[in-house]
Amino acid sequence: MNNENTSKKLGLALGGGAKLGAAHIGVLKALEDMSIDVHCISGTSIGAYIAALYAFGVRPSDIEEEMQGLNWLDISSFSFLKLKFGLLTNDKLGRSIERLLGEVRLEDASIPLAIVATDIAEREKVVLQEGALARAVMASTCVPGIFSPVEIGDQMLVDGGLVENVPISPLGKLGADLTAGVDLSAKRSYRRPDDLVDVLVNSIDIAIDNATRLQTSEADIVISPDLRAYSRMDAGQIDKLVDEGYKACREAFSDLDVGSD
Repeated sequence: MNNENTSKKLGLALGGGAKLGAAHIGVLKALEDMSIDVHCISGTSIGAYIAALYAFGVRPSDIEEEMQGLNWLDISSFSFLKLKFGLLTNDKLGRSIERLLGEVRLEDASIPLAIVATDIAEREKVVLQEGALARAVMASTCVPGIFSPVEIGDQMLVDGGLVENVPISPLGKLGADLTAGVDLSAKRSYRRPDDLVDVLVNSIDIAIDNATRLQTSEADIVISPDLRAYSRMDAGQIDKLVDEGYKACREAFSDLDVGSD
């Protein structure tokens, strides 16, 4: 065990990966079981959704229950008015955040929180730390070409995975001394696409995964659940994904001594 890590403030970055994001819940459960406090948290895509709930005090078991019923039909609706930008909108996801937490703002989180999105017009990363939480999560989870971009101010925002799928970079500014990133795709294999959505998602993922390897090299700890046997879209695997995240987190922290303040 490395005692110099005992008093360091842990920053946790939760990455994108659709339904595979349930593994993040296992990571949070493992940290709690090890009595390791999360000082600050960041998220991209599904990681933004889970980070947001956790930062506002929703327990991992309750997040798991919410994830059990979460699917694309629940969080999206057809986008007739904005069809030129996307087939669907994820307005329902925003409403689900508001149902769970109310109309809260990022800066009011109990745990310092950053959410990463991509400005599709300016081709740059946007780190959201202020403003409406629901809009920020909608922006970060907005898969381009499928969901219509989310407009915040004069920015047209889409999935943060395009620029930083495991968002390590905001954690230092949030006060982290030690950073951990959860990479859901590090050990994942691709499957033959079944439809247009699969083709689009696989294409985006190939580019994102290559960039993510460089991004996670900046983390002190990388948590890489073995998710090769799981589908990004299967709603019937939540329990197993949680277990995989839990196991990977315990293994990643096994040689560290990181405790509560």
